[in-house]
Amino acid sequence: MKLLILKFSLIFLLLSSCSDAQTQADFQHLDAKSFQTALANAKDAQLIDVRTPEEVAKGTIENAKNINWFDNFNEQAKQLDTSKPVYLYCRSGARSTKAAKRLVSLGFEEVYELDGGLGKWMAADFPVVRPAQKDALSMADFQKMIDSDKLVLVDFYAEWCGPCKKMAPYLAEIKKDHADKVVVVKIDADANPELCKEFNITALPVLQLYDKKEKTWEHLGYIDKEGVMEKLGL
Repeated sequence: MKLLILKFSLIFLLLSSCSDAQTQADFQHLDAKSFQTALANAKDAQLIDVRTPEEVAKGTIENAKNINWFDNFNEQAKQLDTSKPVYLYCRSGARSTKAAKRLVSLGFEEVYELDGGLGKWMAADFPVVRPAQKDALSMADFQKMIDSDKLVLVDFYAEWCGPCKKMAPYLAEIKKDHADKVVVVKIDADANPELCKEFNITALPVLQLYDKKEKTWEHLGYIDKEGVMEKLGL
């Protein structure tokens, strides 16, 4: 009896492994260089930017078609050819990974996703097409913003970023309640891609703390108010 149970267990594990392998093979994550090479060599490639139109207007990969993940993605995906390769990207990879899984479930045969998104693409010095951005900050502008006798907390954020939205209320509270000690500066990462590139910011949110123009702390990802207050010494 024990031998029979063992055999069934082994069969179950083998089937599970095969199933996992199949799932992992459904689409491929490619780093920026591999993505660029594959895209350049692909025939009939369908390059899709799954960000919002507002994000796309601030910069995108040349020849990319915009299919917004948040706007009836399944219906819009019907415009694509399931038999031709699809290359997907977003800002940092979260939305494009979801989109890749969705396309596979819809029957697409060949799906590739840019690991790390447009941030990693730009960090690798690959080109981005964008309209002239008159309001984008230069490094000189940034240096002026952090030139203060108070602590300066810089918040690199984006409108689509969930953790950014979650942190926004308490950052506003810190700005209001501790204006005598801290200057809080908010920088829209999508509107300032060149500045983000200077700081190698490829994912959000990013907080930076400056004291007399010297960076003393940096944090990537969500952090609660208590954690920030501790770093500010408040």
